[in-house]
Amino acid sequence: MNPGKLVKMANDIGAFFAADPDPARAAAGIADHLRRFWEPRMRAGLYAWLDDHAGEGLAPAVRAALVDHRANLQG
Repeated sequence: MNPGKLVKMANDIGAFFAADPDPARAAAGIADHLRRFWEPRMRAGLYAWLDDHAGEGLAPAVRAALVDHRANLQG
């Protein structure tokens, strides 16, 4: 899948959870959504982008979710 599209979709999810005043809870919500609704190949593509391109273009909340919840999202 196109990495740019994955980044855009992840940022859209992040925008939804941005209304939560607790950044940790927002990151957990983003991670839960990615775990429940994204197939493993999509998550792997997003992690490849994070690792290879320092997550360029990812919203800070999305980057935090990916880093903080990596163990639960990979695989």
